[in-house]
Amino acid sequence: MTGEEAIELLERFRRGEVDAARVLQAFRGAPVAELGFATVDTHRGLRQGFPEVVFGQGKTPQQVAAITAELWKREGRVLVTRASAEHAAAVRRRFRRAVYHETARCLTLEKKALPKRPGTVAVLCAGTGDLPVAEEAAVTAEFMGNRVERVYDVGVAGLHRLLGRLEVVQQANVLVVVAGMEGALPSVVAGLVARPVIAVPTSVGYGASFGGIAALLGMLNSCGSGVTVVNIDNGFGAGFAAGQINALASENR
Repeated sequence: MTGEEAIELLERFRRGEVDAARVLQAFRGAPVAELGFATVDTHRGLRQGFPEVVFGQGKTPQQVAAITAELWKREGRVLVTRASAEHAAAVRRRFRRAVYHETARCLTLEKKALPKRPGTVAVLCAGTGDLPVAEEAAVTAEFMGNRVERVYDVGVAGLHRLLGRLEVVQQANVLVVVAGMEGALPSVVAGLVARPVIAVPTSVGYGASFGGIAALLGMLNSCGSGVTVVNIDNGFGAGFAAGQINALASENR
């Protein structure tokens, strides 16, 4: 249950549409569900405004399917990141409406899509090799109820490509900028916009990129103002943070 859903339930009680027993039942529920191999946080939506997200990597398909079923029963909305095709097949055997986003390696399942809030989140990436991380960020932000503008393959080796999409970039409330190699793109973007930039280093690159360490260090040492950096390949973290920032911006409007 999210905060909005709790408010809606209380409003229904005020209007006489549900009785006190139903309200008490909703709020008395244990904040966790024990599955033996996992302890599912069923109150995260109430605390943070979005349910627990399942990290699929390292979990068996059966475990992911069971956690998904529990969250579906409690929340009606599930996001699985780092999901494999095997994870997707196991979940889809139980929930045909589940959608597997192959490039993003994400699985989404919802009873009803969240309404899109005002404002946009722009997700940029330097090269096509960065697409899995960029799409993880984009799918996450979209699933949280944000409009997402994708601006892909606009790395600094061909800066004119970015300048050709500048109007879209500058209209966003927050930007997620994904890059491997030397990780220069977030610094360039930060110098062109008056909005927060969330930089995501990727593990894309040749030997001396050290699996994304070079891009990470470049972004941490950015001379661009307003650049925040997340972990290597952490598209989900960037997309979630961007969604929260856009939610605050829409509330202030």
